[in-house]
Amino acid sequence: METFSILKSLLEADRSIRRFDHSRPIGDDTLRKLVDLTRYCASGRNLQPLRYRIVSTEAECEALYPLLAWAGYYKDWDGPAPAERPTAYLVQCLDTQLTNNCLCDDGLQLQVITLGASALGIGGCIIKSFRKNELTERLSLPSNLEPLYVLALGYPSETARIVPLP
Repeated sequence: METFSILKSLLEADRSIRRFDHSRPIGDDTLRKLVDLTRYCASGRNLQPLRYRIVSTEAECEALYPLLAWAGYYKDWDGPAPAERPTAYLVQCLDTQLTNNCLCDDGLQLQVITLGASALGIGGCIIKSFRKNELTERLSLPSNLEPLYVLALGYPSETARIVPLP
């Protein structure tokens, strides 16, 4: 029962964070450890067709940021201010040399990464809306890697909470 409580606590802590402490970078070792968690996920057909591009230098983060659409439901918000922007990103890509359909692997892996990040006090925001062609070009992704999602990461400068529904 204790393990269940730990998992429930992680799930409750794993909220979308959109404002980060830009003064606290995340090291590449930590980012690699988060990606490494995906090796333990189930994978349709056991293909493991997803790859990750780590974006952690200030120059790459600045180049990637304008290609993202933040919180589309918040029409009056263009995204975090410069001092609140993510300090790293993980770009989840499908290796099209293996398959054109990752089934549900993308969601499983994003969830395990955000849970791992939460366990380390790191917040994340999964972004599906971005300019795919420009992102591919700016990050010099090989032609077989199709970007699916961008996971913005950083130490939170906001507190997200679960609001009970009526």
